Amino acid sequence: MDRVRLTDVTLRDGHQCLIATRLRTEDMLPACAQLDAIGFHSLEVWGGATFDACLRYLGEDPWERLHRLKAALPRTPLQMLLRGQNLLGYRHYADDVVRAFVERAVAGGIDIIRIFDAMNDARNLRVAIEATRETGAHAQGTLCYTTGPVHDSAQFVALARELTAMGAQSIAIKDMAGLLTPSATRELVTELVDALDVPVHLHAHATSGLSELCHWEAIRAGCRHIETALTPFAGGTSHPPTESMVAALAGTEHDTGLDLEALQTVARHFHDVRPKYRRFESRFTGVDTRVQVNQVPGGMVSNLASQLREQGALDHFDAVLEEVPRVREDLGYPPLVTPTSQIVGTQAVLNVLSGERYARITNEVKRYLGGHYGRAPGPVNETVRRQAIADGPVLEERPADRLEPEMERLTADAGDLAESPEDVLTCALFPEIGRRFLEDRRAGTLAPEPLDLPGDDRPGCPAPRRFTVQLDGEAHEVEIRGSGPRDDGTRNLFLSVDGVPEEIGLVTHDSIELAPWGSSATAPPASSPVAKSKPGPSAGPGDVTTTMPGTVVDILVAPGDPVEAGQAVVVVEAMKMESELVAPAGGTVTAVHVERGAAVTAGCVLVTVETAVATGD
Repeated sequence: MDRVRLTDVTLRDGHQCLIATRLRTEDMLPACAQLDAIGFHSLEVWGGATFDACLRYLGEDPWERLHRLKAALPRTPLQMLLRGQNLLGYRHYADDVVRAFVERAVAGGIDIIRIFDAMNDARNLRVAIEATRETGAHAQGTLCYTTGPVHDSAQFVALARELTAMGAQSIAIKDMAGLLTPSATRELVTELVDALDVPVHLHAHATSGLSELCHWEAIRAGCRHIETALTPFAGGTSHPPTESMVAALAGTEHDTGLDLEALQTVARHFHDVRPKYRRFESRFTGVDTRVQVNQVPGGMVSNLASQLREQGALDHFDAVLEEVPRVREDLGYPPLVTPTSQIVGTQAVLNVLSGERYARITNEVKRYLGGHYGRAPGPVNETVRRQAIADGPVLEERPADRLEPEMERLTADAGDLAESPEDVLTCALFPEIGRRFLEDRRAGTLAPEPLDLPGDDRPGCPAPRRFTVQLDGEAHEVEIRGSGPRDDGTRNLFLSVDGVPEEIGLVTHDSIELAPWGSSATAPPASSPVAKSKPGPSAGPGDVTTTMPGTVVDILVAPGDPVEAGQAVVVVEAMKMESELVAPAGGTVTAVHVERGAAVTAGCVLVTVETAVATGD
């Protein structure tokens, strides 16, 4: 029998795709004994966005999650997803940090590390592959599948050969957007199986509705390792159902040997658990064939929709989806996977909302065009490159070759908050979030975000009310969940729009000067720093505003400073990408209305520059 082996991704990619990576460890552990007895090739349990989500939302130590899962799953190999030289963060790290992270991950219980690079630049995978092999774990090289004029099967086969020469012990086709078709799958898998002496794995999302057919064609072409998710976390932007694939292959020469009834039993646990996370459900997680045109992965679609809704610009959603392929072409057709999906998506939003393409360019696009993420798959738009970095240098070497060893400095930066090497790495990957997590842990104040919106069951709060509204020709389902007072005398209104939680601060005319949202009469959540900015739209030629909601990460000027037109004055992070806001005219800074860490939204005036009065024409 030519058995097909399954990797189940429920504990990582399944819930990352469908409930925004919010599944808590407490809801994983009760199913682990049953999962461990199934006989999977491996279970994907860590990496990707889980590390970030544990720190940012769940009040969990991601390292502790790994240790607990390893103890609960002693028989089944555990697998993680690693972004090559980016690890689990959003920048390149020095080689000593990569080696330290891999060593601690394997020591914590990881047996298989899937290593990818968003640019498909093999140079960015070499150190992680070497480090994984040195620990005795299995190093899996990854092909980020995409399509376009610079991508074909021959290119992917060449990359696979390069990765195996570096030491990769298997090769995974990572179809993160669901772009594969059955015929393309058959062609690519056939060529890989013929060219390689290592196993080929298929990781294909179900977004376009073709994944089951693609898996069948991959098996017929010689692939013996496929990836699935249990039915409660399968389908849509996730993966094909584990139970369905086991049933489809039962009794054939490719029978998985897995017990369908046992799978159904463990799936019932997650079926019962998933409703707890209803506030994180998105209406953009079903089958969507548009991905075959715009190549936007499902998680990216949800993120774009959320960002646009926050600023009342959801009517621009289709325009943003149309802009994404244009930005991707300008950047040389990178695969859309973290972090390039955020880089391309955020720039597309800025291009649409600014009314002029590349009027604002994020710092990440500038770094990308300067070669700091690696080689672009195809030629970039040189006009855009000049607009972004002028005549600045473009790196030709591996980006990490320019990085000095960092672990000693990062250890010092973490200080006494770090109680272990793992804590140092947590701060290295997410400096602000990681430090805040460690501070809260020390203070004993760690707590997960609520599963239900506040106010649902409190006395005096209105019962949930549901209704449909029409806005710009589009219907939206709104559910009012509750309300309650804030410490500053204003009130919060808790609701969901199309299943996405929203929190609105209701302010009076007397308190409007405290609200960064200006004339919209809303305020940020009480937990967010308040941006004390001028209300309303830009009031003068020297006002520096933002077109997107985000967080102020740096302020580059102070009152009294002279500035020139086009000079960067504030750095704002939106969708995990940073962009510099520049002075629209030369003059003197008269006021800075925000602080670092402040939440800001579209139209918020951040800095005022007193400009000289124009006297010409």
